[in-house]
Amino acid sequence: MSPERLALCVAIGIVVGNIPILGVSTVLCAAIALLFRLNLPAIQVAQWAMAPTQLLLIIPFVRLGEWLLHAPHQALSTKEGMALVAQGIGHAISVLWDAIVHASFAWIVIAPFATYLIYKILSHVFGRVAARIGIRRNSSAVKASP
Repeated sequence: MSPERLALCVAIGIVVGNIPILGVSTVLCAAIALLFRLNLPAIQVAQWAMAPTQLLLIIPFVRLGEWLLHAPHQALSTKEGMALVAQGIGHAISVLWDAIVHASFAWIVIAPFATYLIYKILSHVFGRVAARIGIRRNSSAVKASP
């Protein structure tokens, strides 16, 4: 796999892994990987690693969505949200519907830019690592020959 393809897998996994809708990222990453023939394990590991930040970013996404949509500020916290989820996902969705819409809108606005930025950074980093590994392999092969 090329450094660019790996960077794309990881960038998509990071961004989709931070989608502010719990339980969606695994299926969405799998669909994207299969649709675009990306490395499924790489994209899934990246999205799985984002679980802590996914929870931390839900409220900021809600607030950004409220600001972008000029919606009234909802009083909510992560603790209250998790308590609602514990009462049942259907109940939580009905109570938090506006917050879910606001957060999703904010994520949709940010996701393309974040994916592009992360992809460009990781392409550069992975390309340098690949070049370094390639140089080491070539230099060790040259040293080994008589």
